[in-house]
Amino acid sequence: MSEQSPKRLVIMRHAKSDWPPGVPDFDRPLLPRGHAEAALAGEWLRDHDLVPDVILCSSATRTQQTCAGVLSELGDDAPTPALHDALYAAAPLSMLAVINHQPETARCVLVIAHMPGVQELVDHLASPDSDDDAEMDATSRYPTSAFTVLEPETPWAELDGRDARVTHFVVPRAH
Repeated sequence: MSEQSPKRLVIMRHAKSDWPPGVPDFDRPLLPRGHAEAALAGEWLRDHDLVPDVILCSSATRTQQTCAGVLSELGDDAPTPALHDALYAAAPLSMLAVINHQPETARCVLVIAHMPGVQELVDHLASPDSDDDAEMDATSRYPTSAFTVLEPETPWAELDGRDARVTHFVVPRAH
């Protein structure tokens, strides 16, 4: 076993967003609850030593605002997010293609995107030795601001399916 901690892939659905009349889907903003829950997600990641080296974020307004909330809790070590049009309303294999291009030096990659792609990607990547409860939760429901933590078993470029162990499924909620 390697002395280095395992690589981590965090796949997050954007936080709770609004549906204002006349606003295109791409431009929908977060609701106040969404801003609060994005910050809670960042707090959980920080508290579990999962500050990402790379953040891949859909270019939609609600994902960018989710990312800002997460970043607000991660501190100065967090990277500048890379915005990707290809993550907006993306199919799971399109999302995976973006992940496949990450440098092998990245130990933790955070992806912030949309349903149904985030849930379908987790289902596609989950290896047989995943935590059963976490995998079941992630594949049966994926509410806003939820995220899955996976441990890829291959280099980023070779990640293609059933080769990342699901370890956690988290739904941050304000109490």
